[in-house]
Amino acid sequence: MLIIDVKDKDSIERALKNYKRKFIRTGVLRQLRKRKNFVKPSIERRAEVLKAVYKQKKFGDQ
Repeated sequence: MLIIDVKDKDSIERALKNYKRKFIRTGVLRQLRKRKNFVKPSIERRAEVLKAVYKQKKFGDQ
């Protein structure tokens, strides 16, 4: 559970902004999206290797 300390001078908009920032930093939404669809480890590894090959081709010759 996220706890936001709101001071007397802070507005509700400021508190919401702080809440959103903390929520994004925790990575809850990213984790939920990742868990939504299961990806086999072999396919995950293949994607990682293909990404590395792409980066090597694009940025390796500089």
